[in-house]
Amino acid sequence: MVLTALAVGQVRPDDVVYDLGCGDGRVLIQAAQQFGVSGVGIEIQPHLVAQAQANATTAGVRDRVIFQQGNLFDCDFRPASLVFLYLLPHLNLRLRSRLVHQLQPGSRIVSRDFDMGADWPPLRTCQVCVEDELATLYYWEVPSPEERDRLGL
Repeated sequence: MVLTALAVGQVRPDDVVYDLGCGDGRVLIQAAQQFGVSGVGIEIQPHLVAQAQANATTAGVRDRVIFQQGNLFDCDFRPASLVFLYLLPHLNLRLRSRLVHQLQPGSRIVSRDFDMGADWPPLRTCQVCVEDELATLYYWEVPSPEERDRLGL
């Protein structure tokens, strides 16, 4: 599923990838291994941050990825060119404005299982099988300020 999510996000070697709700770090670790990207994972649970850091060390990518405990609503996303989300729907909706206003136009957002509300439909969706269950990946590109205003974002 991770490689499919990275393909949907059109990951490139020069990307700075942020994984919000990064869990054990698997998305960032695989992105760093497969594409050489750098990235930041943000997770609220300290034991998962510790696990992600250990996993990155084991995978040999600790120099390219940072995992930190934090509240997503206090974070600065401006360095990101690609953002992954695996959060609950109400968190996606609360984060949407911050992402749209902090990220550069053309930055990409991929969310697993939950969208960003009916008033900002994804550009693309796809279904993937994860441990014998279907998951949906949603893909957006951050619009220009003019398009953002037109959409009411």
